[in-house]
Amino acid sequence: MTTGLPAVWARSRDRLVAFLLAAALLITAFAEGRPATRLDVLGYVLIAGSGLALAFVRRAPVAVLGATWTCVAGYQAVGFEVPAVAFLFAVYAAVRAGYRTVTIAASVTLLLTLPLAALVSPHGWSLSEAAAQARGVLEIAWLIAAGAAGEALRQAERRADEAERTREETARLRASEERLHIARELHDSLTHQISIIKVQAGVAVHLARKRGERVPEALLAIQEAGREATRELRATLETLRDDASTPAHGLDHVPELVERARGTGLATTLTIEGQRRDVPTEVDRTAYRIVQESLTNTARHAAATTASIVIGYRPGVLAIRVDDDGKAGPGTAPVPGVGLLGMRERVTALGGRLRAGPRGEGGFSVEAELPVGGPS
Repeated sequence: MTTGLPAVWARSRDRLVAFLLAAALLITAFAEGRPATRLDVLGYVLIAGSGLALAFVRRAPVAVLGATWTCVAGYQAVGFEVPAVAFLFAVYAAVRAGYRTVTIAASVTLLLTLPLAALVSPHGWSLSEAAAQARGVLEIAWLIAAGAAGEALRQAERRADEAERTREETARLRASEERLHIARELHDSLTHQISIIKVQAGVAVHLARKRGERVPEALLAIQEAGREATRELRATLETLRDDASTPAHGLDHVPELVERARGTGLATTLTIEGQRRDVPTEVDRTAYRIVQESLTNTARHAAATTASIVIGYRPGVLAIRVDDDGKAGPGTAPVPGVGLLGMRERVTALGGRLRAGPRGEGGFSVEAELPVGGPS
């Protein structure tokens, strides 16, 4: 649905067009110089109503089609010779909205009804005069033109939507191919170089200890950095490859993460709060990644014994919280590693919020709120 300034402008434009058309139709009716009898007052009301009904044509095209139909037939029966311009606008809008069958039926019945309405009007016209009067109020050519314009615009909008959808699919495909290309490049270049550094550092440490020499702190730091870089690079490559493959893991696979964590000795619990419901695909994938990365960080860095996962289905929001009882203490600044940065980027891209840091009672906590539509 259109929101914001475009929606306000669309509503204001419809109301302005409806008001101006109603004014133009009334001027046309007054130009006939009819006496202001009660029946003529009813005709003026119907003429004005046919134009003002168009203020709602975008919101309820079929209802407006019926309202203008009734007004045109009514003021024709009263005896006014005012063209059915409002009905033509309604025909255009209804066809554009996709209600072709209803519009055709309404148009045919109005064409048949107008001569009958002219016959019962106070003018006392003959059948041929009534038919001529009906043609003056609504020409078949006008109807065809209004319907054709609505159908042409509907097809143009449909083609534009299809082109936009095709562009999005092409962009996603190219992004997937680019991720795979990056993963291959990283694997072929960085992995090899880091492995050489790690092996050489390990050999140097081993030889130093074998000779009984003191191992330099810088050498130990290089060895540990090599191990950490290998782990982080492997995680990055897995993320790139998983993002490019389908189907992706989502909330249905979180229990597998829990079982895997328990298999490593980490006592892990999973709690679902609220009524479970379907969420957008990107939210589903991001929620899984948050839980996966949180448990990975807990296993690697936290020295924790327990972890708890809470997934809450709230109005308009999917909430995720992963806590552990690791070594992180209050006031300890979290190290912004690749995992935390990746989580934050994913959540921010969806318009959500992420908090990651030590808990007051000890351990580490990751909390995320992801919008899923609906009331928030």
